[in-house]
Amino acid sequence: MKTNLVLLLGCLSILGSCGPKPTQEEAKAFMLSDTMMHRIKIDSVTTQPVRSELTLVGKVVADENRVIKVFPLVGGSVEEVDVELGDFVHKGQKLASIRSGEVAELERESIQAQSDLLLAEKNLRVAQDLFETKLTSQREVVAAQKEVEKAQAEATRVKEVSRIYGIGKASMYTVKAPIDGYVIEKNVNRDMQLRSDNADNLFTIGQISEVWVLANVNESDIRRVRIGMDASIQTLSYPDELFAGKVDKIYTVLDPNTKAMTVRIRLQNRGIKLRPEMHATVTLRYEDGGQLATVPAGAVIFDRSKHYVMVFRSRSDIETREVNVLKSLGNLAYVQKGVRTGEKVISRNQLLVYNALNN
Repeated sequence: MKTNLVLLLGCLSILGSCGPKPTQEEAKAFMLSDTMMHRIKIDSVTTQPVRSELTLVGKVVADENRVIKVFPLVGGSVEEVDVELGDFVHKGQKLASIRSGEVAELERESIQAQSDLLLAEKNLRVAQDLFETKLTSQREVVAAQKEVEKAQAEATRVKEVSRIYGIGKASMYTVKAPIDGYVIEKNVNRDMQLRSDNADNLFTIGQISEVWVLANVNESDIRRVRIGMDASIQTLSYPDELFAGKVDKIYTVLDPNTKAMTVRIRLQNRGIKLRPEMHATVTLRYEDGGQLATVPAGAVIFDRSKHYVMVFRSRSDIETREVNVLKSLGNLAYVQKGVRTGEKVISRNQLLVYNALNN
């Protein structure tokens, strides 16, 4: 009887060992569908220098080397203003017209200079005729020639002054654009009265195809800033767009009130989106030293106070792996432990895969 019982238990043991049990293949039964393969993105783990960043507050300004202030050369009454703030103007284009008594005086001088020149030339011809008939001396001819030269010099001087002043008709002084560019400052309106000793500029014309961003650096961060650093610029007007530039000047004098140092970032202004006086947020990146494995910041999953990435080997071999993240910077996450260079991780829609494998 005992022998039969032993045989029965042995058979049950054999049958139990021969029955269905979870195999390694069944544990990996999860497989990404074709649809999910198209929805995810796979990136490689890379090793990069560890970087940090400074965030600064700044503003957009025009390149001072491409800005010209336009001052009135005469006083008078402003008759016309032909441009508005923000207009693009060409070199020589009329900006405003001023009716001026000083211009009227120049017109009188011009007429007088022309009359004196004609009279001097007539006197020279008379002296030359008389000298040929022996009725006057060589000295009289020379004196008449000197008077012509003197009158010619005065006429040339008045003409050149009139050209510089841009004098038109009816005692009008024309203000013209000295360069191609945008009107970035306008301090004049029609019917304004301008004094001849006015020290204020009427317009400022600037070429803003290339602009500067001036940013303040705290005293504690000065040692981290150097010429040539890459800079990212963000503005309130274009919050979803980053503008790239480089630090090209570090001002050595600190502001006595803020104890901050100013740095200048030069950047191309494609599409003329950046306008002078815009507020800007400046991000400067610098190397801390050393290198670490990096993954796209979007690949990291935070769950239950831990960080994970989905390591991809094949569509049926995906591992949920805990990682130790040092920090995230922009679109990169620096990983101290958990992944190796060359491994592949899912960086888009990885949360769907994580939930499917771990719920």
